[in-house]
Amino acid sequence: MLHAKKPAHSRRAAFREALRSGRLLRFPGAFNPLTAVLITELGFDGVYVSGAALSADLALPDIGLTTLTEVAGRAGQIARVTDLPALVDADTGFGEPMNVARTVQILEDAGLAGCHLEDQVNPKRCGHLDGKSVVSTEEMVRRIHAAVTARRDDNFVICARTDARAGEGLDAATKRARAYADAGADMIFPEAMADLAEFEAMRSAVDVPILANMTEFGKSELLTTAALESAGVNLVIYPVTLLRLAMGAVEDGLRQLLADGTQAGLVDRMQTRSRLYELLDYPAYNTFDTDTFNFRI
Repeated sequence: MLHAKKPAHSRRAAFREALRSGRLLRFPGAFNPLTAVLITELGFDGVYVSGAALSADLALPDIGLTTLTEVAGRAGQIARVTDLPALVDADTGFGEPMNVARTVQILEDAGLAGCHLEDQVNPKRCGHLDGKSVVSTEEMVRRIHAAVTARRDDNFVICARTDARAGEGLDAATKRARAYADAGADMIFPEAMADLAEFEAMRSAVDVPILANMTEFGKSELLTTAALESAGVNLVIYPVTLLRLAMGAVEDGLRQLLADGTQAGLVDRMQTRSRLYELLDYPAYNTFDTDTFNFRI
């Protein structure tokens, strides 16, 4: 009952071990806790909490409008329902290095296994939009140092994202990645790589794990897990895939409901009540309720 049974520290340790395994880890983006339950049941390796998906869920563009409180609250709700490690998008850390330190501790308290911080200026924008600006390497190193110093669990993964590829080129992005790894980042997230060769170049540049972002309608070629694994990528995220699928189905359903005046023609496309109850683990709640309130002394 209540889904997650493993404490946060054990999920973080498992995440660290998995990153050392050499196999590619698959983290779909969960836009709500129920999605995370399904990701867990179907056998993925972890859950990703996307800043873009969280913003969209609030009907906001991904331009740095969400707050630490909103992100930590939603990410904590998602992490609570799964025994898989959850990695969260922490944007630029929600402020200066002191804010970054607080951000890391709050995300630890929320049960996350790790977060990624990026080198964009604050406020940021979606990594696959044009016109991004990045801070100096030195400024990003200060963010990473603050994050690494502030964490209380050494297994909490600090991932450094660089958005420099778009504006400064691949060579500059690899140089930044090396500096970020030297500053203590446990993993590198090279944003908006164009193709597999660029991931291979990043793999050659750093000794720490690297993350690939396979987001749709962006600047990166959508690569298979086999291709990414062959390039030495350690973790792949699908940040907005499930939200896009869901919203596409919702829009189609609303249009048909408006046209037909009934949802009868949509029922065979819906998740059934019994399947929903299965995911919610209704029987376990009933058992707990019975054991707790129907007893004798």
